[in-house]
Amino acid sequence: MSALRPLVLLGSATLLLAGCADPSTTTGSSSASAGASSVASIAENTALSAKVPAAVKASGITVASDVSYPPMDFFATDNKTVIGAEADLDKALGTVLGVKVTITNVPFDSIIPGLQAGKYQLGISSFTDTAEREKVVDFVTYFNAGTSLLVPAGNPKALKAEGDSLCGRTVAVAKGSTQALVDLPARAKTCKTPIKVSTYPDGTGVNLAVTSGRADAALADSPVAAYAAKQSGGKLDVAGDSYGDAPFGIAVPKNSELTGLLKSALADLKASGGYRQILAKWGLESGALDTFEINAAS
Repeated sequence: MSALRPLVLLGSATLLLAGCADPSTTTGSSSASAGASSVASIAENTALSAKVPAAVKASGITVASDVSYPPMDFFATDNKTVIGAEADLDKALGTVLGVKVTITNVPFDSIIPGLQAGKYQLGISSFTDTAEREKVVDFVTYFNAGTSLLVPAGNPKALKAEGDSLCGRTVAVAKGSTQALVDLPARAKTCKTPIKVSTYPDGTGVNLAVTSGRADAALADSPVAAYAAKQSGGKLDVAGDSYGDAPFGIAVPKNSELTGLLKSALADLKASGGYRQILAKWGLESGALDTFEINAAS
């Protein structure tokens, strides 16, 4: 999260596509389902599809995602269908490349190690592209976001996203997040009264900490914080503006043949209008990128 979803310490995610077959339809409790929306402009790009390695064509692409961050990735009311902006993007990329895509729910801090171990082909889970992460995986950028401060309705303690107002407060963050490992420790250096950092395994726990009063505030990705506030029934607000805008990236094992293909597939989606249609469906147009990059942090 900095827009920064949890930062993994080194070492240790549909569309019903009208007018064309959807080769990325998946089944199972951790797969995205078809039938959520209709985007007629998304279709297979035969030139790109022909470049997909035969082994990947045969096996399909498994995307690892922590399915606890609406509106990016979360479960529908059946508690098994994965929906969200990134889930839609996953399916659309599979369609462009002519490959079946399966989304697997994985704890966030296990995704990059899983990519390194060859368990998954991609990690699409609101990863901010950082130089440290680029040491072990490659990134293809697809969205821009910042960090927001989530507070109880009305912001009774007048907390601010930046500055020293969090000193002496209890702040909830996701386990392994940049907020927990970088942002808050950096703030703490200027605090006379320490910040009490409360870590939770996922976004649900972070939000509940604030609504229950266990935490004074939370730091989260700006789209996630905005959605949480909107869905909270008036219990949560976003205090002030987001900060630290940075691109999210698709995490890909180092030197994978899919890296360049994903960048081209994103460009195809942008040209067709499908990319912005996906973001508009979830109210995320402001995070659209004009261009997509590989390893933008470096």
